[in-house]
Amino acid sequence: MNESAETERDKRGQWFVIHTLSGHENKVRDKILRQLQTGDQVPVYEAFIPTEKVAEVRQGKKTTTTRKLFPGYIWVRMDLYDDLGMINEKAWYFIRSVQGVLGFLGGDNKPTALTESEVEDIMRPAQAGAPEVKPKIAFEVGEVVRIKDGAFENFEGAIQEIDNERGKLKLMVSIFGRSTPVELEFWQVERTV
Repeated sequence: MNESAETERDKRGQWFVIHTLSGHENKVRDKILRQLQTGDQVPVYEAFIPTEKVAEVRQGKKTTTTRKLFPGYIWVRMDLYDDLGMINEKAWYFIRSVQGVLGFLGGDNKPTALTESEVEDIMRPAQAGAPEVKPKIAFEVGEVVRIKDGAFENFEGAIQEIDNERGKLKLMVSIFGRSTPVELEFWQVERTV
């Protein structure tokens, strides 16, 4: 397929958010994509689940997992409305008939398409190539955390700096009555209760 045909294809339709049963997002997306490959003449072009990579520690080992940004929802690019602004019944029934679909975000009577800026914000991480790994828990400067690994295990400290690129925190820990700066990785600390 030549490049101009591909960019033309990418401009068809609008993105709509589909509410699914929790945990059935992949099944719904795969069912829609499989149905499209069978050659049905339905104005549905793409199904997408926004995800991000997150780092966490499980059983003492640092692991990277994929987390859904919006559990229970998928994005579908389709022509839901005809030229007169009426719902395209074929496309509407195609999506609604997929097992696990609860409905369209915004209601089934008049679903609202995502704006271009919303689509760009959601798609940007997926289009950037290798997604950036984020910590599972986002920390804030000034927050008090407990160290759960390393030489200062079970000490508490206040976060002074956050380096998201390297996945490190700089804490001020009180050792023998003196504040000492300590640099740790995200997974080495946990929030205090």
